[in-house]
Amino acid sequence: MSLQLSDGSDAELAALALGGRQDAYRELLARHREPVFRLVRATTSDPHEALDITQETFVAAFASLARYDHERPFSVWVRQIALNKCRDWARRRRVRSFFTRAAPLEEAFDVAGDAVPADVQAAHRAELARVTGAMARLPARLREALVLRTVDGLSQAEAAEVLAVSEKTIETRLYRARTKLKAMLGD
Repeated sequence: MSLQLSDGSDAELAALALGGRQDAYRELLARHREPVFRLVRATTSDPHEALDITQETFVAAFASLARYDHERPFSVWVRQIALNKCRDWARRRRVRSFFTRAAPLEEAFDVAGDAVPADVQAAHRAELARVTGAMARLPARLREALVLRTVDGLSQAEAAEVLAVSEKTIETRLYRARTKLKAMLGD
C-alpha cells in the first residue's frame, strides 16, 4: 500500500495496525497521546499518574482495536477509554485511601524559569493548587464535562459524544460545575 501514514485517516491507520503494521500504531499514538494525556492529567490532577494512565489507555485501546467502530472518530473512542481508566484509577485510589487512612498529597508542579520572581511563582502554584483541588472535589460527571470543554478544548458536541450524553446535558453540567467552583473558590 502506498499510503503515507501521516496522510491516512485514523480509520485507515486502525485497519493497517490490525493488519500488523507497527508504524500505524505509532502514528495513532503520535496523533492522540497529547490530547489524551491532557485529559487524564486534568482529570486526575496528578502528572505522574497521568503518564501511567495514558499508557494504560493506549495499551487497552490497541488491545481492543478490532472493536473500534471506524464510523466514529478515533479521538472520541480513545478519550472514552481514557475516562474509564481515570474512573478505575479513582476507585482504586479511594479504596487505598480508605484502608490506609491517609490521603496522598499531590505536589507535582514544574519549576518555573528564573524570569518569574519566586514569590510570584509561589502565588501561582498556590492558586493552581487551590483551583485543582476545587476541581478534584467536583462530582465526576461535572468535572469530566468541565475538563473536556475547558482544559481539553473540545466542542460541546465532541464532549457530549465522549461522555455519551446530549449537548444540553453538557451545557447543564458545565453551568453546575462553574457554579460549584465559584462557590468553592469564593469568587
